[in-house]
Amino acid sequence: MHRPVRVVGFDQETGVLELRNRLDFTDVAELVDVTYEVTCDGEVVANGAVAELPSIAPGETGTVTIDAAAPEAGKCFLKVTYSLREANALVPAGHVLGFDEVPLENADGRNQRAVELLAADAAGAAPEVSATDRYLTITGESFEYVLDRTTGLFSSMKFAGEDVLTRPMELNIWRAPTDNDMYLKLKWIAARYHRAKARAYSTDYSQGDGSVTITASMSLVAPVVQPMARIETVWRIESSGAVHVTMDVRRAPEFPELPRFGLRLFVDSGMDRVTYAGLGPFESYADKHRASSYGSFSATVAELHEDYIRPQENGSHCGCDVVELAGGNRTITAVSGTSFSFNASRFTQEELATKAHNVELVPSGDTVWCLDYAQNGIGSNSCGPEVLPKYRLDADEFRFELTLIPAVH
Repeated sequence: MHRPVRVVGFDQETGVLELRNRLDFTDVAELVDVTYEVTCDGEVVANGAVAELPSIAPGETGTVTIDAAAPEAGKCFLKVTYSLREANALVPAGHVLGFDEVPLENADGRNQRAVELLAADAAGAAPEVSATDRYLTITGESFEYVLDRTTGLFSSMKFAGEDVLTRPMELNIWRAPTDNDMYLKLKWIAARYHRAKARAYSTDYSQGDGSVTITASMSLVAPVVQPMARIETVWRIESSGAVHVTMDVRRAPEFPELPRFGLRLFVDSGMDRVTYAGLGPFESYADKHRASSYGSFSATVAELHEDYIRPQENGSHCGCDVVELAGGNRTITAVSGTSFSFNASRFTQEELATKAHNVELVPSGDTVWCLDYAQNGIGSNSCGPEVLPKYRLDADEFRFELTLIPAVH
């Protein structure tokens, strides 16, 4: 996007917005109209327009005053949009030339729906646990979840008599390599990332007030290589059926940066409507999100797919606080107190990685839902420098926290 104007400063107390003209020959007052909106938790709560843009010469800076007060609580942003004032031979009047998004400060900058979901504490008796050498079966009034003690992950989840998962849950570090990963993928394949699996060495459980807690000592392993990471996992299952997970990860530093880290869930293909609070509506990654802004968005799983001619990783959205997957009268909500990424697709990453053309892709028959702590950056040295250090998924230690809330309406 061509942004002829850039926000270079905003004083939230006075409402003074500082704009810089990035053009070489034209005064922006002759070219653009400026509008703005304030969003809170992805919803527009105020908007307006700059009635008269002052003269700002090429390369110079000017100021305007706007009314952009933020609510006391919520994740709030000021979005400033630049539109073409008059049509020219190629572009109609009103065409959007770009935007800037400025975070706003307030007393509580957390997404309030995420806060509410995470604080919900359903009263009730602790779920029952049945244990064998292989499985832990956790049963509540409306659910039955089965955790595989060899992986530390759920092999099946039923809520209100319906299967939440169509296949066992997976720990997920692989992605279908992008064109930009053409050299990096060789390191990933040599590290056996594409064959990584979860292995649990011990699982223990305890029952408390209205919940069951399961602790699992796990690792990421693949044939012929040492463990890629050690993971201490804590699952807490509430009487309501909500599932909280915390994974403390220690990555083996001799391995290359991870393509991603998170959970992969396979759910019924009828679960095909996604609503999320995060960076959208376009796909967004740590180093590829300038065309996206924070908002509340909704799309079908098919609409989230970016149909690249050569299939590859696509359609992820980063900076998310809440993601809801819905179909019929069922929903599954993923929420966290720290931003995460998600991807929902009809295709597995294995399918995307093995097909040379988009017309050859075969849907999996499920909705493939990836919930990621993060992904490695997209921009790599296929035709330029390596991914910048701040965008690499190479921390020696990190924590992944997520809550899954199934519901029937």
